[in-house]
Amino acid sequence: MISGVKDIRGRMASVRDTQKITNAMYLIASAKLRRAREELSRTRPYFKALQGEIKRIFRTDSRVENRYFYPPAGEPRLDGSVGCLLVTSDKGLAGAYNQNIIKTTKELEDKFAGDVEFFVVGEYGRQYCLRHDITVQKSFLYTAQNPTMQRAREIATVLLEAYDTGRLKKIFIVYTDLANGLEAQVRVTRLLPFHRADFSTPADEKKHAPFEFLPSVGEVLDNMIPSYLAGFIYSALVDSFCCEQHARMTAMDAANRNAQKILDELQVRFNHVRQGAITQEITEVSAGAQAQKGREETK
Repeated sequence: MISGVKDIRGRMASVRDTQKITNAMYLIASAKLRRAREELSRTRPYFKALQGEIKRIFRTDSRVENRYFYPPAGEPRLDGSVGCLLVTSDKGLAGAYNQNIIKTTKELEDKFAGDVEFFVVGEYGRQYCLRHDITVQKSFLYTAQNPTMQRAREIATVLLEAYDTGRLKKIFIVYTDLANGLEAQVRVTRLLPFHRADFSTPADEKKHAPFEFLPSVGEVLDNMIPSYLAGFIYSALVDSFCCEQHARMTAMDAANRNAQKILDELQVRFNHVRQGAITQEITEVSAGAQAQKGREETK
């Protein structure tokens, strides 16, 4: 229990130092969030156009066969291993950001009875798998703090190889997205195979004349899907990075408010202790003066 003025001053200085750190972390996270959003806004139009071209293919031939899509008849049962790309952060101090991702990943693993191969981005996810003896098929050892298109292509290449060889029948990605720009939500999205509904054409969309694809529709799709997949992964990496910075900003803002609350309480206590010390000094001086006066009167 803090008792003296000196002790309270020391505690207040310590809280102020901590508040400076949390405030600096808030400002850094804010700057990173702004830059990441700007980068995503510059690259997203290309991948939206690519998705539009895939829609055009299905508008031309709605029953086109391709290994990256479910057959036109519907979604058959695909037996075999499932891949999961887990995207976490490298650091903590971001509220429940990482814990929510891990919780959702465990639910996905339970759904497929543990027959899941993990691919991990982010040190937090790697350490979690290590602590819980979870085998990681591939750990991408670059930092989650700097998502780039080149890294997304590298991830897409590894996942496509596992899918094309038949080792994995389905591949999911677990990441976090700022759904409404304010609240982060953990999303589980199937990367492969695609549903045709993902590229369906709205009924009110303007119809165009059919296109001719050379050398064939299937080969055109085979060349487009890797780029589209890399674009989706890149978008997910940037979205996750934005959510991490948003979560860190929220956590640091809460820490700043708590620090200020502690400072206000300490200030009140400091004033009481100091007032008590002053009152005690006045009382002692007054008592000393009365004692001296009494001795003089007895002489």
